[in-house]
Amino acid sequence: MSENKDQKFVYDFTEGNRDLKDLLGGKGANLAEMTNLGLPVPPGFTITTEACKVYLESGTAPAALREEVSAHLAALEAKMGKKLGQSDDPLLVSVRSGAKFSMPGMMDTVLNIGLSDESVKGLAAQAGNERFAWDSYRRLIQMFGKTVLDVDGELFEEALDEAKAAKKVTVDTDLDAADLKKLVTRFKKIVAKQAGREFPQDAREQLDLAVEAVFNSWNTDRAKLYRRQERIPSDLGTAVNICSMVFGNLGPDSGTGVAFTRDPASGHAGVYGDYLQNAQGEDVVAGIRNTVPLADLEAIDKASYDQLMTIMTTLETHYKDLCDIEFTIERGQLWMLQTRVGKRTAGAAFRIATQLVDQGLIDEAEALQRVSGHQLAQLMFPRFDEGAKTTLLGRGIAASPGAAVGKAVFDSYTAVKWSRSGEKVILIRRETNPDDLDGMIASEGILTSRGGKTSHAAVVARGMGKTCVCGAEELDVDTKRRRMTVGDTVIEEGDVVSIDGSTGKVYLGEVPVVPSPVVEYFEGRMHAGADDADELVAAVHRIMAYADRVRRLRVRANADNAEDALRARRFGAQGIGLCRTEHMFLGERRELVERLILADTDGEREEALSALLPLQKKDFVELFEAMDGLPVTVRLLDPPLHEFLPDITELSVRVALAESRKDHNENDLRLLQAVHKLHEQNPMLGLRGVRLGLVIPGLFKMQVRAIAEAAAERKNAKGDPRAEIMVPLVGTVQELEIVRDEADAVIAEVEAATGTSLKLTIGTMIELPRAALTADQIAEAAQFFSFGTNDLTQTVWGFSRDDVEASFFTAYLEKGIFGVSPFETIDKDGVGSLVRHAAKLGRATRPDLKLGVCGEHGGDPESVHFFHEVGLDYVSCSPFRIPVARLEAGRAAAEAKGSDSR
Repeated sequence: MSENKDQKFVYDFTEGNRDLKDLLGGKGANLAEMTNLGLPVPPGFTITTEACKVYLESGTAPAALREEVSAHLAALEAKMGKKLGQSDDPLLVSVRSGAKFSMPGMMDTVLNIGLSDESVKGLAAQAGNERFAWDSYRRLIQMFGKTVLDVDGELFEEALDEAKAAKKVTVDTDLDAADLKKLVTRFKKIVAKQAGREFPQDAREQLDLAVEAVFNSWNTDRAKLYRRQERIPSDLGTAVNICSMVFGNLGPDSGTGVAFTRDPASGHAGVYGDYLQNAQGEDVVAGIRNTVPLADLEAIDKASYDQLMTIMTTLETHYKDLCDIEFTIERGQLWMLQTRVGKRTAGAAFRIATQLVDQGLIDEAEALQRVSGHQLAQLMFPRFDEGAKTTLLGRGIAASPGAAVGKAVFDSYTAVKWSRSGEKVILIRRETNPDDLDGMIASEGILTSRGGKTSHAAVVARGMGKTCVCGAEELDVDTKRRRMTVGDTVIEEGDVVSIDGSTGKVYLGEVPVVPSPVVEYFEGRMHAGADDADELVAAVHRIMAYADRVRRLRVRANADNAEDALRARRFGAQGIGLCRTEHMFLGERRELVERLILADTDGEREEALSALLPLQKKDFVELFEAMDGLPVTVRLLDPPLHEFLPDITELSVRVALAESRKDHNENDLRLLQAVHKLHEQNPMLGLRGVRLGLVIPGLFKMQVRAIAEAAAERKNAKGDPRAEIMVPLVGTVQELEIVRDEADAVIAEVEAATGTSLKLTIGTMIELPRAALTADQIAEAAQFFSFGTNDLTQTVWGFSRDDVEASFFTAYLEKGIFGVSPFETIDKDGVGSLVRHAAKLGRATRPDLKLGVCGEHGGDPESVHFFHEVGLDYVSCSPFRIPVARLEAGRAAAEAKGSDSR
C-alpha cells in the first residue's frame, strides 16, 4: 500500500480502544481498552498494522515512522523518568507483535530492549539485584539473537543447559550473577559467530531492528501456516506494541502468569491459570519451568491475588466473554500486560455461551454467534471407553479434550511424514514451540512433559480443536533418542499411545472409543440435562433449539436407504435431499445390471429391467416409510455404467487364465467386450446421468415407475409419501423435457392402475456450468433445482476430485493458492457465482422454484452461510453433519438479522 503523508502510524495506549483491532491489532487495542478502564497497564505505544503493510510492500518502514516513534518514545521517557539506553537507570521496553486475530506464538517478541554492557550495571544498581540484571541481559541477547539476527535458538539452549550442568542445578533460577555473566559472554560470542556481527550496544538500534523483525515475522512459514489453518487473511499485517518493561524476575516477591476468567477447557467458572515466581512472561507460555496453579498465588501474594480477581471480574463483565489475561507482579505490584477473548474448547464454548445468557450479559442471538459448526462437530467425536482395560502410563494436565490414538513420534518432521503416509500419530515433545506447528496440525493429538493450560501446546491445540495433554512430568521425553520413558516402561517411536485430553491420562496402546454424549443426545438416547452428560448436552440443546427457531434454511439428508434415513431423521433432518439410486444396484443386484448392459435385444433389456423394478420399488417403499411426511428427492441413475462392471485388469486376467486352460467362460468374454466398449478416457465427462436415460431405452422409465408405485403403495397404506424425482447432469432444457415427458406418462399410468393421485415433482441437478448459465430455460421444465456442487466444482475448475486431491492439492494449499480445498468449502468467486446466477435466473422464470444443494458443501459451516445469503431453500448433507448444518443455518439467519438491524 502507498504511504499517506498525513497518516498516523503510532498511537499511545491512551489514544486507542478495543474497536480499533484492524489498526492496532488485538493486543494493542486491548491494552488501550484496559488503560481506558483505569487498570494498571505499563505505559507504552503501538505501531499500527498500516505501517507493517507499507514495510512488507516496499521493504522499508514508512518515512514518517522513525520520527513518530521518537516522539512517543520521548513522551514515554518523560512519563517514566528515565531514558532508553542510559547507563545509570535505563528504561527498558518490550517489543511485541499483535495481529487483529490471535496467533499465539506465531510471531515475534523481544523483551528487555535497552540493555547493554554498560546499562546492565545501572539496572543492577537501581534494582539492588545484580542477578536480576544479568538474567535480563542474557534473556535479551537470547531472544534478540534468535528473533532478530536469525541465530539458531538451540545454540543458546545448549549453552544454558551446559551452564546448569556445570553448576549441578536443574533450573535457571539456581544460576547466580557470576554464572549469568559468563553466560552473557558466551551468548555474545554465539551471536558474533552465527550472525556475523556483534550484539548491538545501541538501544535505539535494538529497538528499530526488533520492530522490523516483528514486521517480518508476519510472513514466516509458521505464521503463514497458522493463518491458512485458521483461515486468517494474509493481507492484514501485524501491529507492534512497545511497552515499558515490568519485571517478574526480581525475586520471590515477583512473578508472571496467565489467567482465565473461566476454565478454557471446560467452561466452568472458577480460578484458572498458571503462575511462575521469579520469571518473565515467556517462561510461562514456553513451558520451560512447570508452573503452579493460579490459586496458589493467594498464599504467595494475597494482595495481588485479590486485586487480580477483581480485575478479572471487571474484564469479563466488560467484554462479556471469557478473557485470557497475561500479568506480571513486580515486587508486589500487579501489572496487566494483555487481555483478549480467550480461545476455548468446543465444550467450553457451548457452556460459556449459555452461562452468559443466564447471567444476563448476552442474549440468545449472541450466544448462537459464540459457537460454531466446527465446534459442534468436535463434540460429536468419540471418547474413550471408561470400562475398557487400559495400561496407564501417567497423567498430565487436561489441556484440550478429545480421545486421540496414534503412533508416538518425537519431532514435527516425522509427524508430517508419517501422517502423509496414512499413519495416525501423537506428537510427543518436552514442550512445543511455534516451529512445531506443522507437526501439531498433522497429529491426532499432542503430548508434552512440561507446561500447563497456558503453554504454547495447550493454547494452539485448543484453537485447532486438537486433543492435548500437557505437563505430564512423570514422562521422561528424550527427543534425541526418540523415546519416552515412564518408570521401567520405554515407548519407542512408532509405539501406539492413547491420550485423553478431557482427563489428562496417557495410556499405552490403543484404547477403544465409545460415542460422545452429544451424539447420544441427537440419537435420542440421552435427555438434555441428564446427570451423566454434565451440563454440556443441556447447553447444546438450548443453542440448537434457538438455531432451529430462527433459521430459514431447511436441512435435509443425503441418504440411500431406510437405516440412514431414520438416523438422519433422529438428527433433525427435514427430508432427504439426495437419494442415490446407483447404490441400490450394487451387491447381489450387480448381476442384473450386468444383464442390462449386455442385453443385445429389446427383449433381453426389458427382462433385466423387469427384474430390477420390484427391487427398486421395495427400496423406495422402505425409504418413504422412514421419511413419511417429509420430502424425499430421488436422483435417477447417475454414474457411468463401467462402474457396475468388473475391473478391466481383473477381468482380463480372468479371461486369459480361462483361455490358457481352454475353459472359456462366455459371460466373462461378453463382459470384457462390454468393458472395452464402454471404456472412456474421462468417464465423469462421458456417458452418465441424463445421457444414460436417453440412450438406454426404459432405464429411467423403470426407475420412475418404481418410485411412483412405491409412493402409491405407501399412500394407500395411509402414509404421506412426498417423492421428488431428480434428473442428473442436465446441460440443456431439451434433455430434461424428454425425460419429463416420459416420466409424466409413467406416473399417469401408475395413477390409473392404482387409483391414487400422486403429486410427484420433477426437477434437476445443476452441476454443469452450462446448466447454471441457462437456468432460466431449464426452469421452464423443472419444478426444483438441486445444486450438485461436487460435480459443479469439478467442471468449473476442470479437475477431477479423485485425482487432484492426492496429486497437487497439498502443494496448492502450502503455496496459498487455496486457503482451503474448494471441495471442502465452496469457491464463492467461481462456483458460488454460478450458483447465485442460476438461482436468480431460475426464479425469474419460475418464482416458486424450490432451490437446494446436495453436494457435501451442504454440511460445511462456511458454505451454509453462503447458501443462506443466495436464497436457497434447503441444504442437504450426510446424516452426521445435519446438526452442524442446522446450527450454521441458525447462525446465518441470526447474523443476517443482526446486520439488517445495524
